[in-house]
Amino acid sequence: MYKLDIEHADDLQEVEGLYDTCFAPGREALSSYRLRDGVPKVVDLCLVARDQLGIVSAAIRYWPVHIGPQKITSLLLGPIAVHPTRQGEGLGGLLMQESMERARGLRWDRVMLVGDAPYYQRFGFQKLRGVEMPPPTNPDRVLGVELTDGAWNGVSGTVQRSI
Repeated sequence: MYKLDIEHADDLQEVEGLYDTCFAPGREALSSYRLRDGVPKVVDLCLVARDQLGIVSAAIRYWPVHIGPQKITSLLLGPIAVHPTRQGEGLGGLLMQESMERARGLRWDRVMLVGDAPYYQRFGFQKLRGVEMPPPTNPDRVLGVELTDGAWNGVSGTVQRSI
């Protein structure tokens, strides 16, 4: 049994420790991290899953970004991580579904991420054509999902920091 809650400031060390455990060193050098640098995260969508002892077992974060010359706003999902001892229990899916439902409720239109299409397709994500992440991002890994019908129609250009 897990309890989902919004990530609070006092969770920072534990959540960052989880990300350090789950991702390779140098993760902060990725283009998605450069888009987050100096940009406040979307607090109401950043969730943690705690086990019965109150230990963070999984976490997900979202950040606003702008796309193209029109500066169309999107959510950038990530990172999402599940502790290796908790993988296979459905925590990643639970965080994805809950956070995207909350995003719909907060009237966000679209979500994008950089990830493996075969995994994220089950949540409705598809390859985005014409939306470019800063290099060195593999364009086949730039995925998006609509939270409102037609939200990605006509959206194209380079993804930029939302400041």
